[in-house]
Amino acid sequence: MGTFAYFPHTEEDIKVMLERIGVGSMDELYADVPAEFIRRGEYDLPSAMSEEQVRAWFESMASKNTRLKVFAGAGAYDHYTPSVIPYITSRSEFLTAYTPYQCEISQGTLRYIFEWQTMICRLTGLDVANASMYDGPTAAAEAMRMCVACTRRRNTVVAYSGLLPNVLATLRTYARYSGINLVETWEIAEAVAEGTLDLAGVIVPSIDKFGCIMNHKGLADLVHEMGGLLVEYCDPSALAVVKSPAEWGADIAVGDGQSLGIPLCYGGPYVGFMACRNEWMRKLPGRIVGQTADAAGRRAFVLTLQAREQHIRREKATSNICSNESLMALWCTIYLSLMGPEGMRKLNALCYEGAHHLHDALLATGKFEDPFEGKPFLKEFALKPLCDVERLQKALLDAGYFAALATEEGYVTFCVTERRTPEEIDGLVKVIKEAAL
Repeated sequence: MGTFAYFPHTEEDIKVMLERIGVGSMDELYADVPAEFIRRGEYDLPSAMSEEQVRAWFESMASKNTRLKVFAGAGAYDHYTPSVIPYITSRSEFLTAYTPYQCEISQGTLRYIFEWQTMICRLTGLDVANASMYDGPTAAAEAMRMCVACTRRRNTVVAYSGLLPNVLATLRTYARYSGINLVETWEIAEAVAEGTLDLAGVIVPSIDKFGCIMNHKGLADLVHEMGGLLVEYCDPSALAVVKSPAEWGADIAVGDGQSLGIPLCYGGPYVGFMACRNEWMRKLPGRIVGQTADAAGRRAFVLTLQAREQHIRREKATSNICSNESLMALWCTIYLSLMGPEGMRKLNALCYEGAHHLHDALLATGKFEDPFEGKPFLKEFALKPLCDVERLQKALLDAGYFAALATEEGYVTFCVTERRTPEEIDGLVKVIKEAAL
């Protein structure tokens, strides 16, 4: 098999599969990757080493990385992680995060999933949550498909253009291969009120991609009047202080749990969540853990609903989605239990104070304008730069700051979490003041 020595397929198997998808060779599968990024030749790997030598080698490799002060958000937030979480997640009753098929030996896993569901319901205000999803964007896409299933095959879903770009991209992919008519617009109410759409649902953010806290007053009534469901995409950390999806009248809430103490790590692993009203419970993808009593009358937990094709007839399944990295659901559950309601409120207060201080200081430099003046924001905001964006980003990177993410609308975004100190905030402003932009 040459370079593919560990593939379980024969040369003939591979040839048939390549012909089926219209590709001439295995190399063509990577045609989109620029040639300069594809390594040729042997890897420069050291010979066999002891465990201590391996640790030292990796530490020397890691020391070459530049650690930046993170003032960026866009759906991935640099929040504080309590140091006890890695120790609790490694306990034997939690260690195996695979599907708990045998409830009698999986009580630890079932228990934390039950607690995760409970906490998500409390944050969103909705009735029931599932056992977690892959990540926020796929949770949003599954909610889109759920809208179609719940409204008896109505086929149009309207999505707010201010959703995070990765969420919109995932919605487009799912819509394309599910035959759903996805309409993206900045004018949600107007699009729904037209009444010409075969409306299945509407997807809006709790906080948009510019950091603005959205006002959805009256939207749920309008969507329901047109026969659709309202889906809200949320930052669960912010739900401790902003209006919940239930308060806005939403039917389904989705989002990414990364802001609940999961460290930033090159894009993952993350964990999605999904909650809904009781009437739509049997359309939820994935699994739901419920509480019961064992033969001795003791509190126990079981898989109550499993609406996926592995467990029921394929044509009756809501989705073929199964488990995510359940370890991350455990991580978030421990985080929320440690922080508690008061801790979450304090965290958001620190984010708010830091973000507004940075916002005002940046405007005072004269190098930015606020295109969203008067709109409330919590920890993330967007400004219109009056300088060269590439020079701005380079000056910040050279000084050790990761900030000023560019948007397609010509703005730059900043984010301040509770981890950013006043000294770091003032240091970032100083860099911008002194840089030749």
